[in-house]
Amino acid sequence: MEITKRLWGSAQGKDIYLYTLKNSSGAYVELGSVGAAIVGIHVPDAKGQLSDVVIGYPDPLSYFADGPCAGKIPGRFANRIGKGIFSLDGKEYHLPINNGGNHLHGGPDGFQNQVWESRIEGDAVEFMYFSEDGEAGYPGNLKVVAHYEWSEDNDLRLSITAETDAPTVLNLTNHAYFNLDGESSGTVLNHELRLNASEYLETDPGLVPTGVVAPVAGTPMDFVTPKALGRDIKADFPALNYGKGYDNCFVIDGAMPGQLSEAAELRGPLSGRTLKVYTTQPGVQIYTGNWLHGSPVGKGGRSYEDYDAVAIECQNFPDAPNKPEFPSPVLRPGEVYAAGIIWAFGV
Repeated sequence: MEITKRLWGSAQGKDIYLYTLKNSSGAYVELGSVGAAIVGIHVPDAKGQLSDVVIGYPDPLSYFADGPCAGKIPGRFANRIGKGIFSLDGKEYHLPINNGGNHLHGGPDGFQNQVWESRIEGDAVEFMYFSEDGEAGYPGNLKVVAHYEWSEDNDLRLSITAETDAPTVLNLTNHAYFNLDGESSGTVLNHELRLNASEYLETDPGLVPTGVVAPVAGTPMDFVTPKALGRDIKADFPALNYGKGYDNCFVIDGAMPGQLSEAAELRGPLSGRTLKVYTTQPGVQIYTGNWLHGSPVGKGGRSYEDYDAVAIECQNFPDAPNKPEFPSPVLRPGEVYAAGIIWAFGV
């Protein structure tokens, strides 16, 4: 594995680095130290031609406060916490409101908008972020490490670990958006998606879960059998009306803590590329890029438009701090948070 590192820019008084991990076939991944981001994934199509299949920006400064949160690790809590309030051990905590009356992705100064420390570690690249007690209203000093590996078989592996010195809540993922026909190729609504999920989380109009775990059968939320993302996206259905498309957490069938499960499979019809996603997390948020319009200028020289890519975010359930029936998001001193995601590319 060939790994290179170059200075990409600077912000927050820190250097921003761009790492390239290239395997012997020539396929390569680019990672940036803003938000521990996946900046590029260049993999072959059915004819062997390499293309970049994730959206992103040529200017590292565009990664700060971008609406899509492209390719980055949001935190401390990915997705939504209702009204920005939760209680832990009898104490109530208030978080910044940045999404229609709710708290999203750790707030406006979340992990995704920070420059992480970084290094090459053997055949991997590691990013580290230290979140201080009280940052964005969260309790506890928290150390997070994101460890990326790129394989000879075009598998990108991410393991995220974290430790705290006081009880806190945590939900970490990567927010990469995929277009398997190429990041600048236009709509992703022709892509076929299959989910290993027979249930999804109902939400209120603000996309905060109500606590109801609903079956997908007989609804537009059913991806148990592969179908095009755009087939039912305009259906008159509450979940789709609330988000102008898919922006929902699906419950991964058979998920067990600490064990890898298959979450999703995506296929690009023009390129023949496939992506299988595996995770140790209990849920997967599918977001069809419903609000990509107005994003920073992308790698192809233009801004992305709505539905140009799909995010497949493996994570704990949204609003879990306020839903005791959901898997616990609480991390306590002496425990190690550990989450894994594998993106396996093929044709």
